[in-house]
Amino acid sequence: MKISGAEAVIRCLLAEGVDLIYGYPGGAIMPVYDELYKFQDQLHHVLVRHEQGATHAAQGYARATGKVGVAIATSGPGATNLVTGIADAQIDSTPLVCITGQVGRHLLGSDAFQETDIIGISTPVTKWNFQITEASQIPEIIAKAFYIARSGRPGPVLIDITKNAQFDEFEFSYEKCTGIRSYIPVPKLKLDKVAEAAAIINSAKKPFIVFGQGIILGEAEEQLKAFIEKSGIPAGWTILGLSALPTSHPLNVGMLGMHGNYGPNLLTNECDVLIALGMRFDDRVTGDLKTYAKQAKVIHFEIDPAEVDKNVKTEVAVLGDVKEALTALLPLIDDKSHDAWHNVFKEKYKIEFDKVIGEELSPTNNKGISMGETIEMINKHSKGDAIMVSDVGQHQMFACRYAKFNSTKSNITSGGLGTMGFALPAAIGAKMGRPDREVVAIIGDGGFQMTIQELGTIFQTQVPVKIVVLNNEFLGMVRQWQELFFDNRYASTKMINPNFVAIAEGYHIKSKRVSAREDLDAAVAEMMASKDSYFLEVMVEKENNVFPMIPTGACVSQIRLS
Repeated sequence: MKISGAEAVIRCLLAEGVDLIYGYPGGAIMPVYDELYKFQDQLHHVLVRHEQGATHAAQGYARATGKVGVAIATSGPGATNLVTGIADAQIDSTPLVCITGQVGRHLLGSDAFQETDIIGISTPVTKWNFQITEASQIPEIIAKAFYIARSGRPGPVLIDITKNAQFDEFEFSYEKCTGIRSYIPVPKLKLDKVAEAAAIINSAKKPFIVFGQGIILGEAEEQLKAFIEKSGIPAGWTILGLSALPTSHPLNVGMLGMHGNYGPNLLTNECDVLIALGMRFDDRVTGDLKTYAKQAKVIHFEIDPAEVDKNVKTEVAVLGDVKEALTALLPLIDDKSHDAWHNVFKEKYKIEFDKVIGEELSPTNNKGISMGETIEMINKHSKGDAIMVSDVGQHQMFACRYAKFNSTKSNITSGGLGTMGFALPAAIGAKMGRPDREVVAIIGDGGFQMTIQELGTIFQTQVPVKIVVLNNEFLGMVRQWQELFFDNRYASTKMINPNFVAIAEGYHIKSKRVSAREDLDAAVAEMMASKDSYFLEVMVEKENNVFPMIPTGACVSQIRLS
């Protein structure tokens, strides 16, 4: 079958099972869009309002479904606008395939109109990238792209296709990629390392499990639950690990990190064995590495060899697929309970509840609605069944601390890169990927304005996303740091905001603003009951801080409750 390169791109996507892509057309990618027009009954294209929105929407889709997200853009500024989302996907291990158009092969390097070296620009933030200059390369390279993006530790791949390669014809055939020489996505599991880990775990007096997104990416939720319940070991999570274990599970002791729970952070430096499952010891989790868990034997279950001993020295490293590793570990683990040790976590939670949580969820002051009580109100009406997509800032920490989840793939947020503007487009992708679930975007007034134009995508597609903007009229997290560490010098953090409700209504999205506590319950109930998209602005206390907090670079034991 002799077809053009542009048609080959579409047929390759269909062969990989892609039915939804996000993008924005332009001159250098126009041949592909022309073919896309012919295949629109098989491949749904969502026109975003900015290319960054395409990558974030593709991320939301990938995180909610476990599939590869796809984004497409033209050359030059179209391609460079993808980079933030690509970088976000790289550090958060999200499988994306991004396709960009490029000027014709004969113009490469000539500074032609809308030419940028997107391969050079994206190399540091992609798992792999490649520039196609001949139409005949398209099937093999796209097949490799999907294999690399989804295999092992997932990540983003970028394919740049020159315009001549889109127009030229060739004899098309497609074969999915099943392996690449020298690329070993999953290390072979060593059973002796599993046995060594089991022996240390069985002899531990005060063991502690920390699980990350690797559990979700490896689809090892059931194995994690079985391991925790058989071993009786308390388990905490990173923000990307949240929802791998139901938040109501009795051995779920909460969040690690800068704004994590008091007990898990404090007791990290008191446990005798620390079992890390699918997490990478990010600096926001560890604080000062010189003092982090020095008393503990560290066992690290990890798929990426580059992460082992990178930040924290391990006693035993179990390399391989975490689902396979936990399955092998389970028969070797003694059936135990660690009630006395678990009670220490409960005692620390009581301290945190009395000093922080109780007031956050049920404020007794008259300062205004708190972010925590808003999240708790959403919990009441979602019953823990919604997907929550949070942006970056104070509201993100409140959402991750207080959201209730019954099932996996329910917490979608920008973790490693901390990208403001992530949530609105990511919520679009999440809802399109999982139309059977409620999707609630939790956004601050700062991050909302970074991708506010994607309200137009919601209007055009009629995707029923619920949007909650927690408006404190500040760049809240930066303001908090200015208060605590810069003597209340609020430099460029006060926000003079527009009428968000009027803007949302301009996009024909039903909208409401709440500023009184007595109106919050009914407004959230109305939003959650809506079958259509809904925008809810909640005017929250302006100078509320999120605690606990571990100052940057401090020891996890130096966690502050106020």
